[in-house]
Amino acid sequence: MSGLSERGGRPGLRKDGSRKGSATARPAVTARQIQISPARAAAFAILEQIENSSAHSDDLLHGPAMAGLSQADKNLATTLVLGVLRWQIALDARILPLLQRPDSRLASPVATALRMGAFQLMHLDRIPAHAALSESVELTREAGHPHAAGMVNAVLRGLTRAAAPRKPLVESATAMAERMGHPSWLIERWMKHYGRAAAEKIADYDQHEAGEGDLFEPSEADLPRMDDGSRLVAELAAASVQNPKRIWDCCAAPGGKTMVLAARHPSAELLATDLSARRLRAMETRLRREMPAAKVRTLEADVSKLPESEGEFDLILCDVPCSGTGTLARNPEIKLRLDPTELSRQAKRQREILAAALKRLSPGGRLVYSTCSLEPEENEAVVDAVLAKTSGLRRVPADSVINRLTLIGNPHSLVRDGNLRTLPGAGFKGDGFFASVLERTEQR
Repeated sequence: MSGLSERGGRPGLRKDGSRKGSATARPAVTARQIQISPARAAAFAILEQIENSSAHSDDLLHGPAMAGLSQADKNLATTLVLGVLRWQIALDARILPLLQRPDSRLASPVATALRMGAFQLMHLDRIPAHAALSESVELTREAGHPHAAGMVNAVLRGLTRAAAPRKPLVESATAMAERMGHPSWLIERWMKHYGRAAAEKIADYDQHEAGEGDLFEPSEADLPRMDDGSRLVAELAAASVQNPKRIWDCCAAPGGKTMVLAARHPSAELLATDLSARRLRAMETRLRREMPAAKVRTLEADVSKLPESEGEFDLILCDVPCSGTGTLARNPEIKLRLDPTELSRQAKRQREILAAALKRLSPGGRLVYSTCSLEPEENEAVVDAVLAKTSGLRRVPADSVINRLTLIGNPHSLVRDGNLRTLPGAGFKGDGFFASVLERTEQR
């Protein structure tokens, strides 16, 4: 289903959402200018920035737009931002039939105001309908589109009268995707790889706030609070080698997995690298704050360009950048931006990173390759491709390592074809992760 507005940079819209050829766009809406609640003003500004840039919701929800808000307003703004992003595809599907010209594109601020109003009317029972409707109209006016205010009012009033759609007895993948607020191509591939029931459970999990996991006992005081999927990968890596002397976390930021490795192997020499200087600095700050006694050396470096003087490592964690489709409950904008062609580009870079990291693995050492993606192109296919071109390596069954961990529940349910595979909502309360354990069996 096509959306209501074009993303910034496409024909017909400026990056700020105003139509090309129009007067300069007005300044951002503020609660001081009109009677718009501070929470809705902040949410509108954040959603517009996400729509028209590559910004991430997590960063913006901790940024300037939220500064000065009361805790109650921060909570409402967060609910509005994440709710609109999670349900945007489904919201658009309800809004489009109520437009006089469903095939036309709306200016970005108008679409954002409509989505905010529709989300409140459809999903927030405690929000009075008149507040959701009137403030959406005012947001439209103050964003520089007074001519669209009447249309926004009419569409939202139409939503209040329309009956909520019901789940049909027989539902196509496209219909499920629309109902669950996901791109149809993503639902279709999850059905193909994991089955219809699992695909629906994953999509349902994505539509709610990520909750507390139930795989581990309450975390030790010196370990960071982290999602169970991320924690599981870190613990798997830490348990894959007994008493390693040298460890390399080669794509380390934001540092949670590094901290688990440091806690499990306090006497090891641990190198944490990342290509991003900004992310590395943030990780260093986190380490000083949360784990000041950890013996972690950090270095800004591309995996393929690690200085030869760093030598080889007994244990390497290779948690590579990926599409992030296993983290949509936390990062809902990913599904609105991701294109299926992106997977091949990600996979190419992932193969390069894995091949480079394996060159630094000492004989008898083990490397854990992992992603937070549900897509086989970024996971099994990457490992298969690199192993086909690299001698002296073997796969280690993931369950043989997982058996060393103290987990609640059945760890064997987390293994698929010898690899770790967690599916959000489908028997697992946490992000979707993949991990494969590789061992160097001989000298290169």
